[in-house]
Amino acid sequence: MAETRLLTDHQEIRDWAAARSGIPAIRDPEELIGSDEPVLSIQFGQHAYEDDDRQGADRPEDLGGPRLVEWDEWFTLFDQSGLGLVVAEDTPGQRDEFHEIVRR
Repeated sequence: MAETRLLTDHQEIRDWAAARSGIPAIRDPEELIGSDEPVLSIQFGQHAYEDDDRQGADRPEDLGGPRLVEWDEWFTLFDQSGLGLVVAEDTPGQRDEFHEIVRR
């Protein structure tokens, strides 16, 4: 497995996500079974731009999805929850999207 590092600095996280076209997202607790806390994520590529009107054959109405948000809202929850972003060490010539949001 590749070496990893823990990011907590807001600008460093923004830069890491921007280099991979990542967009901050939150899945609200009412969409999650057995959870009363929102879940943070970073969406990449096509996943960030999926049809969000919840209509049509491509998305069942009862299927929840992450809500794209601004970084300020994302970082407020990130800091309140004491989280960190684990990412793979950069390898020249590669843009690894591996990440995991963990408690510090």
